[in-house]
Amino acid sequence: MKVVIIGSGGREHAICEALSNSKKVSKIYCLPGNAGTKKIAENIDIDIENFENLKKFIISENVELIIVGPEKPLVDGIVDFFEKNKIQIFGPNKFASQLEGSKTFTKKICEKYNIPTAKFGIFKNTNDAKSFLKNSKFPIVVKADGLAAGKGVYICENKEVSEKAIDEIFNGKFGAAKCILLEEFLIGEEMSYFVISDGKTIVKFQTAQDHKRVGEGDTGKNTGGMGAYSPSRLINDSLDKKILNKIIHPTLKALEEMNCEYKGFLYAGLMIVQNEPYLIEYNVRMGDPECQTILPKLKTDFLDIILKCIKKKLNETEIEWYDKNSLCTVLCSKGYPDKYENNIIINNLDKIILNQNQKIFHAGTKNKKNTILSNGGRVLNFVSLSNSFKDARDSNIDMINKVDWSHGFYRKDIGYKVIK
Repeated sequence: MKVVIIGSGGREHAICEALSNSKKVSKIYCLPGNAGTKKIAENIDIDIENFENLKKFIISENVELIIVGPEKPLVDGIVDFFEKNKIQIFGPNKFASQLEGSKTFTKKICEKYNIPTAKFGIFKNTNDAKSFLKNSKFPIVVKADGLAAGKGVYICENKEVSEKAIDEIFNGKFGAAKCILLEEFLIGEEMSYFVISDGKTIVKFQTAQDHKRVGEGDTGKNTGGMGAYSPSRLINDSLDKKILNKIIHPTLKALEEMNCEYKGFLYAGLMIVQNEPYLIEYNVRMGDPECQTILPKLKTDFLDIILKCIKKKLNETEIEWYDKNSLCTVLCSKGYPDKYENNIIINNLDKIILNQNQKIFHAGTKNKKNTILSNGGRVLNFVSLSNSFKDARDSNIDMINKVDWSHGFYRKDIGYKVIK
């Protein structure tokens, strides 16, 4: 089977590798891919926002399956487009993708179906939003409504910082803003919870804990993710049932009542407060770097899972996992998440000999004349599986030291809450 993977990050490299392990996959194309995917797939430099051009390529190469990595094509309706053209594609449709594409859409579902979430207000202009701040308790969370690559969330300690965040969002820092969310600040611990759904059956797809802040000890600006570990230290049978019964099932029931079946990965970003889950946000795809952390633990053929999902036969598959802990450390360009340089040579990658429990997934990289160059803020993902989270983290740091890339930095404390 010929497969296309849409995207160019660490998540897509991890998906690419998982698919390459399937005997049923004869060829993988990554659109556009990165320097890591180039080793196991054919990268095609094509505009993934131009669906007509994508269709021409897919038909010309007799591609039988498309897997969408990032959120924007899903929110823009790529699934609807290819389903109309009778081409198999994995991911939720445009309507369902509003769960990520519009925070107000999700909050209204929470309100109607009593899904536990932070108290919130939705505001359509700067004046109303700032007026609300006069009687607010701080800290307060200010959120851009639409897609913001994981960066459109501000935790504001006072009125002045909140007003600046409101101005930045309405002034278009994350694109045109029709409205803004102001939320109460929940004190707890975050957790990433994944399921896969075929529209009828929901199957759990592991948990993880992401480290969003750029600085050690979870300080500094929000990023796309500095690292993650799986499973979450918070998960237990009682919490698992609460998440499914109070959050996941009511959400999918809400969509069903709006004549929408949810097919694909669903990622609930949760805040756990005294073993009670609150929904922070939904993502309609695998997380990044959670995907890189979770997929190496997968024992079952990934292609089989995807195909069963598309054919509404998830109930026929049992997903098996390796019984190991997994930890991912992200190597970033110096200056990230603000200004940083691209096109800097990364030496020594090919000199690292990986054992079966170690992975290096490329994110912001590209090839030029057989040389690997940096091409983004988050550059490389180092992943290790072990019985011990500490051993996994030590293994990642050892690999990073061998790469010895002086233009990068990373958090040495990924998993610090679970590592004594």
